Order: sequence, then structure tokens, then C-alpha cells
Amino acid sequence: MYCDKTLREYLNDLAGRLPAPGGGSAAAMSAALGASLISMVLNFTIGKARYAEYEKELKKMLASSESLRNDFLRLLDLDVTAYRSRNVKESLEVPLKVCRLVFEGIQLCPPLVKKGNINLISDVAVAAVLLESGFAGAYHNIEINLKILNNAALTKKIRNEFTKKAKLVSRIRKDTEAKVGKVIRG
Repeated sequence: MYCDKTLREYLNDLAGRLPAPGGGSAAAMSAALGASLISMVLNFTIGKARYAEYEKELKKMLASSESLRNDFLRLLDLDVTAYRSRNVKESLEVPLKVCRLVFEGIQLCPPLVKKGNINLISDVAVAAVLLESGFAGAYHNIEINLKILNNAALTKKIRNEFTKKAKLVSRIRKDTEAKVGKVIRG
């Protein structure tokens, strides 16, 4: 669907008077952009003599960021499909997956402050911001779907998991930005 269309087509539909794409797919897009920036930093780091001691770890991180990027793009389309199907349980699953994957992905940012190409350090901070944005957007979609489902036990379980993750995602983003700022400003 949108994975095979231009960015302009996606944004036109997002801005248009259509029921989908909406906030859920935009959250997945934000997360995909964050994962893409992580991959970019890694691609500009791997193979450089200055970072050779981290090469093995950086290659694993690149495999993770690329996997996440592809997952987020797939979830962008799945969110549109789930919303159009009017199946609330399916609509809940997509943002749950986005949040869980963002939680995994944002943990790639802190090591890149030290081990990533210094010329792209600001991109590490932007990646963290975009990933946190993806988490927040997906979490809002989780909340609206939980309200529609009206299942107190499920709501409690999910909120318990994601409230904790939201705090950790925010802390990682803040810490990453602070460390990046310190490197930039000296």
C-alpha cells in the first residue's frame, strides 16, 4: 500500500479527508524515520578506522535498525488496513507492536553517542526524538482502542506495561539529547 507509494502520496492522503491513514500510521512513520536515522549514522560509521574497535557491535546494531525500519513501514500499512477493517482488536495490535519495537529501537541511541560517527551526532538525537514521538503517537492509539474495547482487565494490564515503557523511552530520549548536546557544545 503506502510502502510502495511516494512520500507525497502518503502525506496527501494523511492530510486529506480520509479515515485512514491517520495518527497510527503517522506514529509508525515517525518511528521508521527514527530507525532510518540510526541506520544512516551506522552506515557512516562502519568501516571507518576511528570506530574499528566497535565494528562488530555496530554491524549488529545496523541489522537491528534495518529490521526495525522495515517493521515500522509494514506496521504503517497494517495500521491503515486494521483501521479500515473496523476491527478494534486488530487496530489495537498495531500500536502495541509499534510501542514495543520503539522501546527496542530507542535503546540503540545511547551507544551511538560514543560509538557513532561524530559528524552525525545530532542525527542520533533526532532519531531518539522521532522514536519517542512514534511511541507517544502509538500510545494514544492504544488508549482510544482500549476505551472502545471497554475491557478493564486488559486496559489495566496494557497500561501497566506501557506506562513503564513510556517513562523509560522518555528518559532515554532526554539522556541521549543531553549527551549529544554536551558533545556538540563541548
